[in-house]
Amino acid sequence: MSVLEKTLKYLGVYKLYEKWLEEGVKSKPMPQHVGVILDGNRRWARSKGISLEEGYRIGAKKVEDLLNWCLRLGIKILTVYAFSTENFRRKPEEVEAVMRVLEEMLQRALKDERIYRHGVKVKALGRTWLLPANIQRLLRELEEATSGFSNYYLNVAVAYGGRAEIIDAVKKVSESIARGELKPEEVNEELFEKFLYTSHLPYPYPDLIIRTSGEERLSGFLLWQSAYSELCFLDVYWPEFRYIDLLRAIRTYQKRQRRFGA
Repeated sequence: MSVLEKTLKYLGVYKLYEKWLEEGVKSKPMPQHVGVILDGNRRWARSKGISLEEGYRIGAKKVEDLLNWCLRLGIKILTVYAFSTENFRRKPEEVEAVMRVLEEMLQRALKDERIYRHGVKVKALGRTWLLPANIQRLLRELEEATSGFSNYYLNVAVAYGGRAEIIDAVKKVSESIARGELKPEEVNEELFEKFLYTSHLPYPYPDLIIRTSGEERLSGFLLWQSAYSELCFLDVYWPEFRYIDLLRAIRTYQKRQRRFGA
């Protein structure tokens, strides 16, 4: 059998397995909110002998694939962890490369007919004022262009840190108390969540959090919101993430019994 024939046979089996997996997960309760930590771009780029910027660029394209897959499965909320507050400590040339790729991604998103056709509200989560002015402008334009949508939600955690989010929320609560708008005894979990970056979401708690690259930690991702999230760690670099990987992660989630501490 030729290499071509072997390849075609493999692809045929792969597509059949993918279809079988898809039908299986669709027959069971689907997560409402999926969070993904996009890890492994740098290591993947080095393993392929390409520039870090090109690695990030391919990773950004994969986010567009991920949005397609979530729309296909009817997953209402997708939150991706793209760039942390700690990532600013990396070499300046690497941070600049990430920002160039992010600018390209946002420019494409502004013209992406899927976002408007499906009614996807796009929101940046994080200390966005730390980002370059051009990135801030594009984020504002994208948020304004999609502000009226509520069918689906795409949240991009950029210049984000879970501890930073909680600190920022505490500052806002403290300022409200100082202005006399709140009393300390009125502060509870429900009220506090209104001051978090995710306050615009109908369901801010990720049912499932996926991290790629084999690392098994949250690295500050949605620390408040993820208290009862199901975690799935995959030994695949983000640029190589496939639809079948998403389906397997959802299948793992569906097999778990969620008690929420009860």
